[in-house]
Amino acid sequence: MEKTDCVVVGAGVIGLAVARALALAGREVIVLEAHDCIGSEISSRNSEVIHAGIYYPAGSLKAMFCVAGRKQLYRYCEAHHVPFKRCGKFIIATEEQQRPELQALWEKARINGVDDMVFLGQKEMQRREPQIKCVSALWSPSTGLIDSHSYMLALQADLENAGGVVVFDTKVNAGSAADKRLELALQSGDSAFSVAANTVINCAGLGGDILARAIAGIKPETLPAYSYAKGNYFTYAGKSPFTSLIYPLPNEYGLGVHVTHDMAGNLRFGPDVEWVDEINYEVDPRRGETFYAAIRSYWPELADGSLLPAYAGIRPKINHQGAPAVDFVIQGEAEHGVSGLINLFGIESPGLTSSLALADYVKQMAV
Repeated sequence: MEKTDCVVVGAGVIGLAVARALALAGREVIVLEAHDCIGSEISSRNSEVIHAGIYYPAGSLKAMFCVAGRKQLYRYCEAHHVPFKRCGKFIIATEEQQRPELQALWEKARINGVDDMVFLGQKEMQRREPQIKCVSALWSPSTGLIDSHSYMLALQADLENAGGVVVFDTKVNAGSAADKRLELALQSGDSAFSVAANTVINCAGLGGDILARAIAGIKPETLPAYSYAKGNYFTYAGKSPFTSLIYPLPNEYGLGVHVTHDMAGNLRFGPDVEWVDEINYEVDPRRGETFYAAIRSYWPELADGSLLPAYAGIRPKINHQGAPAVDFVIQGEAEHGVSGLINLFGIESPGLTSSLALADYVKQMAV
């Protein structure tokens, strides 16, 4: 049986950030990834937005990690030449009765430490984004876009330069505590083998709940059950008329069908929320009908036939359909009962923005 200090399960953006932080702290680190490449699930199927930290309850992990992580992420991108844009975003009220919601968001952002938000009236918004229909807006200059794949490659390079290793095509089937270590049963192709580690960090994303339940001795009542919220995206067949990101007011499931761009400036819309029972990434073109309706509430000029199915991602929701959103869940032995194991659950948006701050937090837990 192979022995090591730390095993991180999952080579998405969170797993790579955590592994990098541990390796830079002098820990011996192996990352186990079930797929044949980094970031093939949640990390590569999102809006690639660097969030400011506006929406989250005061004192929550999402609020703290997002605000701190955003500042770290911009510095990291500049230092490591990761492509990014500080493009800013508008959060808009399309009707008079929505103005109090904008005010509430401004207050929440201020409490969270986002102190650069600006209210804009209808005339100013019309000047800045002439095709947007709204009565007022909030301007967030701290919001941006990032090339998430380049970011993950930079994290992987830092990890490997610090002595860490990423092992692909390797699935963790089970685990058990033995001799003050965690023994993991692994599968790679037709080969089965084991590794023993002092510390195991469960960053398995969509499979994190399944992995946790396969660890012998864990308290099952402490583990959440995931619900899968599929987010579909559509691209726009034309030149973008917008200079920044445009967000409607959030709903109970997410941030609404918003205007975003890729790093090349191509316009796209999404995500919506489609509750599904299993993971699949096909985009049903018929969902475009609801996209047209949502987008035209703030962009009436959207032409018929201009939206094309693009891609979809799956968010690991701890809350079920109809229930309010919940915070990130990060568990140690005190919660689940297994020494040396740290579980990360429900790391959806703003996970990408939060990644470096979250990794520092986990690094401290793993001491």
